Amino acid sequence: MSELAQKNCIPCRGGVPPLEGEELAGFAAETPQWTVVDGRRIERELTFPDFRRALDFTNKVGELAEQEGHHPDIYLAWGKVGIRIWTHKINGLTESDFILAAKIDLL
Repeated sequence: MSELAQKNCIPCRGGVPPLEGEELAGFAAETPQWTVVDGRRIERELTFPDFRRALDFTNKVGELAEQEGHHPDIYLAWGKVGIRIWTHKINGLTESDFILAAKIDLL
């Protein structure tokens, strides 16, 4: 289990700068299955053999998001689930975004 997956998300109240540069690159390296988009969000698409398994995974992500108090955008389609994560209050990325990604990778 990665160090990130062992941490908990911390609610953002705004007023903090989004991750950039080496710090952003370091977190991205710890979550290699995720793609950093425009330096503002991370995304991943997962495939499944059918709708039911994609839905089951979506529900697991939803439960995890509730536990962590950090909610991604989730896109469900037949045989695939797309996930986008960012911290809405700052329109960018924080450590919590990568924590949630690492936890999703364990589902």
